Amino acid sequence: MKICFPATRDLGLDSPVSRHFGSAPLFVLVDTTSRVARSLPNGRVAHEHGACRPLDGLAGEGIDAVVVGGIGPGALQRLRAAGVAVLRAGSPTVRGCLDEIARGEKSEFAPADACASHAHDHGPGAQ
Repeated sequence: MKICFPATRDLGLDSPVSRHFGSAPLFVLVDTTSRVARSLPNGRVAHEHGACRPLDGLAGEGIDAVVVGGIGPGALQRLRAAGVAVLRAGSPTVRGCLDEIARGEKSEFAPADACASHAHDHGPGAQ
């Protein structure tokens, strides 16, 4: 499985998971079998709220899931329509989230969980 983690800094598996999908400066892509991580800059980090086009920056990457602290309804809808699962980050780092997923501890975002604005607080854990 290939998972995308929007992150605030590139520290490999120790990268902090972003609270906001669209405004994360980079994505950390991880193959869950090998746990090999590589980063990809978010070329769409500067966008008008609600205009996040998640698949533009991730085109051709073949991701199966995104793990993030928060996500807007438009991005959530676009990812889900493309068959990409959107999971809630339960840990502040990529490594911690991978460990949770390996233990079967994952929670999918529902449309009602989406953020209404960039100022929305996503609570402890994700950055």
